[in-house]
Amino acid sequence: MHSDDTALMAQPAAYIRAHIRTVPDWPEPGVMFRDITPLLSDPRVFRVLIDQFVHRYFSPRPDAIAGLDARGFIIGSVLAYELGIGFVPIRKKGKLPFTTVEERYELEYGSATVEIHTDAVKPGDRVVLIDDLIATGGTMMAGRRLLERLGAQVVEGASIVDLPELGGSQRLRDSGLALFTLVSFDGH
Repeated sequence: MHSDDTALMAQPAAYIRAHIRTVPDWPEPGVMFRDITPLLSDPRVFRVLIDQFVHRYFSPRPDAIAGLDARGFIIGSVLAYELGIGFVPIRKKGKLPFTTVEERYELEYGSATVEIHTDAVKPGDRVVLIDDLIATGGTMMAGRRLLERLGAQVVEGASIVDLPELGGSQRLRDSGLALFTLVSFDGH
């Protein structure tokens, strides 16, 4: 048995949290960046991470998983594969080759625009929207608005990390979006 098997069996979220690296003062002074790449580089930890989402969405299964550019693609595409359903990328503006709809939103440090192909979902599709982290909630809210404009029902927003002090998760819940997050960190 691996040395951290006991922690894994007792509390998968604590096991996942222990493998998230904190990088101080990045991308600017005062920010504590929560880096998920260690979760991805260790196959055992990556399996535990994905399994948390697979178990959550196995029954009832959504019709699709929508992932937010870019780290939401990593988790979302693997989750969709494991569930045997489709994956929908929501990309930064200018990255999709077909007809799109777009949504502008505010970030902590400016604004951005995301877009989705107009045929990515069908009216009535039940979709889980996933990203790696919820900070201000702007990206997830924009993704939700895009999916709903196409007639999909966003049944839940999901992420690995929540930064509750930035208020995004509360804003999303206040808007009526159910959320599922694995771990939370204080601060930025």
